[in-house]
Amino acid sequence: MSGDGLRADRDPAGVANVPHAGEPTAAQPLTDILLCPAARPSRPPAAPPAAVRAPVEIAIDGRPVTVPAGSTILEACRSEGIDTPTLCYLENLTPVNVCRVCVVEVTGSRVLVPACSRKVEAGMDVKTDSERVRLSRKMVLEFLASSVDLSTAPAAAGYIERYDADPARYGPSSTPAAAGERDTHEAGHHPPPPIDTAQTVAQPVKVDNELYVRDYSKCILCYKCVEACGEDAQNTFAIAVAGRGFDARISTEAAVPLPDSACVYCGNCIGVCPTGALMFKSEYDMRAAGTWDESAQTVTETICPYCGVGCALELHVQDNTIVTVTSPLDSSVTDGHLCVKGRFGFQFVQSRGPRQSP
Repeated sequence: MSGDGLRADRDPAGVANVPHAGEPTAAQPLTDILLCPAARPSRPPAAPPAAVRAPVEIAIDGRPVTVPAGSTILEACRSEGIDTPTLCYLENLTPVNVCRVCVVEVTGSRVLVPACSRKVEAGMDVKTDSERVRLSRKMVLEFLASSVDLSTAPAAAGYIERYDADPARYGPSSTPAAAGERDTHEAGHHPPPPIDTAQTVAQPVKVDNELYVRDYSKCILCYKCVEACGEDAQNTFAIAVAGRGFDARISTEAAVPLPDSACVYCGNCIGVCPTGALMFKSEYDMRAAGTWDESAQTVTETICPYCGVGCALELHVQDNTIVTVTSPLDSSVTDGHLCVKGRFGFQFVQSRGPRQSP
C-alpha cells in the first residue's frame, strides 16, 4: 500500500472502461468518483411536482364550488369568475388584510371575513354580494376617497361607482398638511379632528431623488410597499408604518429623506403600489407636462441585460422612448420584483447617437 492508501499497482486515473461502473457510489473508490464523474445533465433538474391537494366543497352565492384544500375564498371566487374587489392584495405578497374591500359574509361567522386570507373549509357558505357586504365595501370606499386622492387609482374609482359610494357626504376636504408636517405627528398627540370637514392626508409630493417620487396624498396604507421592501421581496426594511390612527403614514426611519435612508432603489415598492403614491420620476414628470398617455404605450417583454440571473422585464414605451419598466408577476425568476439596475437602468437605451446613413 502506498502512503495515500492505494495499492501500488492501482492506477488512480482509471481506464476507458471505468472500473466499478454501476456499483453504488459508496462502493466506488474516491479516485473513480473524482476523475470520472457522471455526465452532467443537459438541463437543470425540474422542481418536484406539487402535492395534489384534496378537494373541498363549499357554496358561493348559492352555487356549489369545489376547490383544492388550502385555497383562499378569494381564489375560490376567482376560479368561478366572481369579481371580488381588492386593493391591498397582490399574488406575490403576503396578505395583510388592511383594505377590507374584499370582505365577504360567511354563514356562522360573527363578522365579515377578508376573502384574500381566509382559507376555505368544507361546507362553508359564502355570500359575496349580500346587503351587508355591499354596505361594508361602500363605507370603506367612502372613507378612503374622502381623505385620499384616488385620481391615479382607476380600480378604486371603478369600485366607488359599482357600490354607489358618495365620499362627498362627509363634507369638504380639510386643509392639506404642510411639507413634513405629518411626519412629525406623534401617536396620541394630536388636536381633535374637525367636525365640519373631512380629514385628508393631502400634502406636498416628496421629490428627493431622480428615480421615483412619493406622493402620500394618494396613499391608502395598503402596506404593499412595506411588504415588498421587507421580507416578501427585498429584505431591506427601509420603510415602515409610523404613527397611529389617522396619523399613520409610510415613513423611512426617523422620517429622513430617501437618499439618507436604507433604501437601495430597487423600486419594488413602485411595482406593487395600487394608487400611484409611489411613481417613476419619468412618469411623474410626463404627467406634470401632460404628455403621459398609457393608450399610446406598447409593452415589450425582454430579459434584463445586466447579469446572468435572467430577470424578465416589461418595457413600457411611448414615442419610441422607454418610460417605465416592470416585471410580470408570474415570472418564475422575479415574481414581479427587480433590482435597481433592472428597474431603473434603462437610460442608456435612450442615449442614441445620430442615425448613420448606409
